[in-house]
Amino acid sequence: MTIHRGPALPYLLVAGVTPWSGGWLLAGAKHHAATFMPEPPRLFTTFLDVVSERPAYATIVVYAPIGYRDEIGDPPRTCDLEARYLLGRRGSTVASAPTRASLRPDAEVVTTGLGATTLVRLPRYRELYAEMSPFRQRVVYEGHPELSFYQINGDAPLRYSKRRDEGREERRELLVKRVQNVGMILDADIGVPEKHLLDAVALMWTARRVNGKAAKRIPSDAEWDSEGLRTEFVF
Repeated sequence: MTIHRGPALPYLLVAGVTPWSGGWLLAGAKHHAATFMPEPPRLFTTFLDVVSERPAYATIVVYAPIGYRDEIGDPPRTCDLEARYLLGRRGSTVASAPTRASLRPDAEVVTTGLGATTLVRLPRYRELYAEMSPFRQRVVYEGHPELSFYQINGDAPLRYSKRRDEGREERRELLVKRVQNVGMILDADIGVPEKHLLDAVALMWTARRVNGKAAKRIPSDAEWDSEGLRTEFVF
């Protein structure tokens, strides 16, 4: 039997993905050499929908933990500690990764020691946990918007929180300078708060850097969790 395949795309698709109350927000772009063309943002119900999309994304940077502590009381991941140090005043935005015990489908009661943000996002984190494997890390990377903005801002933490008007304006100005036609994402009327759109675009920028083999990683010496998932941030 002969399998007929369509012509290869002249570009690769990259995406920044962040969880929100309604599912997953994706900011994507076409990337080829120096060409970087953002597309309108998209909403997905589950993370499986994101990784099952066709044509497939070559690089996805997601704002959710990949690589986990085993039990409550285990020390924080090295990447979390290094990210907090690097971000200085913005370091408080880096929460400790949840434990595997809290991510299992039957683990509703295993929430001791989890921060408020992690508790709210736990259903999304469980979706990601269910889909991740060492093989999938060829495409899906863990990022953090504040690390992305740190890099965009010339390796300096931002001044203001994204919860403040000044902080959202600070982030928007940086993105407008670096990403052509970014307004089609930031100004999209899709029912998602502006702070999530800003985060998704920053992660999309990092996905471009990963795709172009220009991204930084922390820690610099690779680490893996007990089930072989690489524990790191890219930015």
